Amino acid sequence: MDLLDAHGRALRGFDRVILQVGQRQWQNQTPCTEWNVHDLVNHLVYEQLWVPHLLAGRTLDEVGDRFDGDVLGSDPLQSWTEAATAARSAWTRPGALDGRVNVSSGQIAADEYGWQMTLDLAVHGWDLAVAIDAPDPIDPDLAGTLLEQIGPEVEQWQGAGIFAPPVAVPADAGPVARLLGLVGRDPG
Repeated sequence: MDLLDAHGRALRGFDRVILQVGQRQWQNQTPCTEWNVHDLVNHLVYEQLWVPHLLAGRTLDEVGDRFDGDVLGSDPLQSWTEAATAARSAWTRPGALDGRVNVSSGQIAADEYGWQMTLDLAVHGWDLAVAIDAPDPIDPDLAGTLLEQIGPEVEQWQGAGIFAPPVAVPADAGPVARLLGLVGRDPG
C-alpha cells in the first residue's frame, strides 16, 4: 500500500469515528490521558490545518501561531471536515510528496511527514473510538503497512515523549494490536 492510499484509509477511519461523536461525548476521556474527546479532535484539526502550508514550503515562523488554541469553534465537525478536506487536497496535489517540509525537528522529506501524519490519524482514530465506544477504525492492512513503513522510527522515538512506553502484546497478535502496543496503547 502506498502512502496516499494509507493516508486516505487513516483519514476515512478517523472520519467514520468523528461522525459518531454524540453531543454529550466531547468531554469523555481518551486513552491519551491528558486529552478528552474535544482536546483530541482539536489536536487532529490543528495538525490538518498545518498540512497545506507545510507542503507548500512554508516555515514554522511563516505559519506562526495562527492555529494555536481552540480551532474547533462552535462546530467541531465542520472544523474537522474543512481542515481534513484541505489537508487531503494538499497531499494529493501532484508533486506534494517530492519535496521537503519544515517541522519542529528541522526539515524532513514530505513523504516521511506523510507517514507520520498517517500514523497519527490512525492511532488517534483508535483513541477516539475507544473514548466513545465505537468500532476500531484501523484495518489490518493499514496497520501492517504502518508497522512496515514507520515502525522502526517509532522505536527510535520511544523515550522522547511522543508516545507512551510500548505495551506488550501476545507474540501472535495481529498487526493492529502490534501497532497499538508499539505506540503505548493497550489493545486489550
